[in-house]
Amino acid sequence: MDKLGRQTWAFTSEPRLLATGTVAGKVEAEGPLGANFDVTVDDSSQGQSWEKAEQKLFASAAQTALVKAHKQASEIDLMVGSDLNAQLTSFYFGLRDFAIPALGVYSACSSITEGLALAGLAIDSQVANHVMVGTSSHNATAERQFRYPTEYGAQKPPTAQRTVTGSGVAILGREGGNVAVTHATIGQVVDYGITSPWEYGAAMAPAAARTIVAHLRETGRSLNDYDCVATGDLGRFGHAILLDLLAQDGLTVDTELTDCGILIFRQDQPEVFAGGSGAACSALVTFGYFLRNLEQGLWKRVLVAATGALLSTITAEQTESIPAISHAIALERKDG
Repeated sequence: MDKLGRQTWAFTSEPRLLATGTVAGKVEAEGPLGANFDVTVDDSSQGQSWEKAEQKLFASAAQTALVKAHKQASEIDLMVGSDLNAQLTSFYFGLRDFAIPALGVYSACSSITEGLALAGLAIDSQVANHVMVGTSSHNATAERQFRYPTEYGAQKPPTAQRTVTGSGVAILGREGGNVAVTHATIGQVVDYGITSPWEYGAAMAPAAARTIVAHLRETGRSLNDYDCVATGDLGRFGHAILLDLLAQDGLTVDTELTDCGILIFRQDQPEVFAGGSGAACSALVTFGYFLRNLEQGLWKRVLVAATGALLSTITAEQTESIPAISHAIALERKDG
């Protein structure tokens, strides 16, 4: 691995994405990207608690990725994962039967790119040959933990975002597959002073801008070097703020700059408000949509800067502001 500047890692071995597993809830499957997901779950409770249902989503995505990669759990050297539930219970409980060395990480909704960065580092440093990376989230579990249980029927403003129900898992290896993880830019914690749990996009946009600017500066690249640059889940309001922040940094956006939270839902779907959020948002869009465009040769290079709001129930009760972080991953098609 080569370190570029202060924040960016360049993976010399160019770890490959061998297979992915994507499991989406009913609302997500009805969105514009629904055809890109492997499994759809119509009953988001699956006859049990929301938290246990989310564990099943994670397990299903992991099993789907293993089947598609033609691998057994015993062939995976390391598993890196995250969710939004306290103590990462969806990850640890959902995958406890897989018997794989596990690292639980947490960067809220930016955890999927943090996991991919650590997977690339493990493969590049030759401590692992195959690494599984994944995240999950569930609309009902996230609402219960971070805002109000859905049963309360709390009224939401237009800036609110719908937590994505689903899970996305990828298996990385040294060779095989035509899409590589080439760079990771590790984000910094940025606090814009936002305190409302309905303003995640505004809280996270400055962190996304800072990470994208750092990535371009340290790699010597421009936005034009990517077919698509995507943030994690800023939603429509956060995306507009990001455009303003990038303009202040002198960046002209003339490539496809989008957001996973905007892509995963149609604007006319009920109760999606400003778009999607959640740890599964970036994972589903990246593994289900971006990766397919790369594999089919429609795109050559993508930068995914997932974003996470680092609040908790405790910090909210203490009227703390909401700091945020964004980690970025460069994915590139490697012909031949």
